[in-house]
Amino acid sequence: MNSVLDPIDWFFIVAYFALILGIAWWVIRQQKETSDEYFLAGRNLGWMVVGASIFASNIGSEHIVGLAGSGATDGVAMAHYELHAWCLLVLGWVLAPFFMRSSIYTMPEFLEKRFTPTARWVLSIISLVAYVLTKVAVGIFAGGIVFGVLLPELNVLGLNSFWFGSILVIILTGIYTILGGLKAVAYTEAIQTVILIIGSALVTWYGLDALGGWSELREICGSEMFNLWKPLVPEGMTGTWAPVKTDTEMAWYFNGNYPWLSMLFCAPVIGLWYWCTDQYIVQRMLGAAGLKEARRGTIAAAFLKLLPVFIFIIPGLICFALATSGKIESISTALIGSDGNIINANAQQAFPLLVATVLPAGIRGIVVAGLLAALMSSLAGVFNASSTLFTMDLYSKFRPNTSEAGLVRIGRIATGVMVVIGLLWIPVIQGSRGLYDYLQSVQGYLAPPIFVVFFFGIFNKRLNAKGCLWTLGVGFALGIFRLAIDTPVALSGHAYQEGSFFWIINSMFFQYYSILILLICSAVMIGVSYATEAPDYNKIKGLAFGTVSDEEKAYIKNSYATSDIAWSIAVVILILVAYVYFSG
Repeated sequence: MNSVLDPIDWFFIVAYFALILGIAWWVIRQQKETSDEYFLAGRNLGWMVVGASIFASNIGSEHIVGLAGSGATDGVAMAHYELHAWCLLVLGWVLAPFFMRSSIYTMPEFLEKRFTPTARWVLSIISLVAYVLTKVAVGIFAGGIVFGVLLPELNVLGLNSFWFGSILVIILTGIYTILGGLKAVAYTEAIQTVILIIGSALVTWYGLDALGGWSELREICGSEMFNLWKPLVPEGMTGTWAPVKTDTEMAWYFNGNYPWLSMLFCAPVIGLWYWCTDQYIVQRMLGAAGLKEARRGTIAAAFLKLLPVFIFIIPGLICFALATSGKIESISTALIGSDGNIINANAQQAFPLLVATVLPAGIRGIVVAGLLAALMSSLAGVFNASSTLFTMDLYSKFRPNTSEAGLVRIGRIATGVMVVIGLLWIPVIQGSRGLYDYLQSVQGYLAPPIFVVFFFGIFNKRLNAKGCLWTLGVGFALGIFRLAIDTPVALSGHAYQEGSFFWIINSMFFQYYSILILLICSAVMIGVSYATEAPDYNKIKGLAFGTVSDEEKAYIKNSYATSDIAWSIAVVILILVAYVYFSG
């Protein structure tokens, strides 16, 4: 078997698996068979575990592969998304008091308490479908890329590296997630975060050493690749605000370059939806021991969220520099085309290529363990979030008298089903880069209605259940309509007649279409709510601003210290510093 891994590398990889499974087993043996314990870790997680778990859930292998690939082709442009760490501060300071006080298990459950039970199951179903289509699919896809580069000729029982690696990680992750619930997931993610950060930092360190240092990187890449804003306003392209573009202009957009107007207004909405209302992320905070621990966990996660710019995107730039300078022939061969430019389709191999070429034996094993940690943590997160949504939002509604042990059993079965679905996804996504790219726009269509009902509902007590349901219905209908139009083009290459209605919809950049959904949903939420009766404010007490009692306000004030404010300000300052530095 041809492998870039030495025996010492395999030692560290095996040691990693032993450590993770050992921690999971320790947690499982201490766990009680209750729904609180299984789905929310007994609501007893400390802030460090909460912060590390949130970060690890966010950073999957597809995140590493995608960000490094973007760095190799477009420089630091995608750092815009990573600098949305401020969204975590919004979660901790603004939304956490409402979520923690309501003692919810899931985000859809909050909508039930704030608006109506119907909103709960609508959002639960949409979330479950989205998790299967996006988080599971792209996670496995990117994991296959990593195994394909590091073990190119692996063949076990007829399975190549893509199949064997994906199946192995899915099954191992599924085992400890099924048995241990959120506590096992959170504690293993805390360890995985440490391994991931150390491993990725070593790639940056050794990559810069192989290149000749930071100054050499800046010189080879040039100011444009270190400019957050330059790629958003391309030279020779006028009217970047125009929502509908020609095929040539759209191709430029989908190469990872985004118009500044859509980035300015759409990206924060997607960020606030993801970081503040997605079960996949917020469930970790809900497992905190109290509001103080929850808030501090989000502040810690915000600090960690600033790291990907330097440990994932910068390695992509390093790989670009090594390829274009010819300093490492194998990287140049893999990434440079006959025209002397980077092959965009191969750029996703940037991070694993660095691992395979610039790292010494032993260190390489630690970094590979970090890559496996990223894949396992993201999969564990989606498995656990999905089982919680199904069990607490759907099953418990149809079987309200189910015992605590029964709910835990159903949660394990639901997790097992997600593992099977993940395995079934492998042949669908194997080698399907088009599908991977296509799925990235899905969140742009799902985020606006969810963002509106949560944020508008919390900030305005007058908004009611009818406004919420109409917003969810209209918003999701608009998203599905766009997906139905996009699908034939994405899968078959079919193009609509230029100038036709379907062509206009399909040719509208996805971020602009997302803004359109946002505007429509905002109008529907406010219009329908104010055209119908006001909600019963006694029933939504403590669930929206304007319904919070003085006693609750005093509790919130006592839940933070001056140091919490100082650390939050420090996050904002670091974000601003990053924007200034990466501005040419």
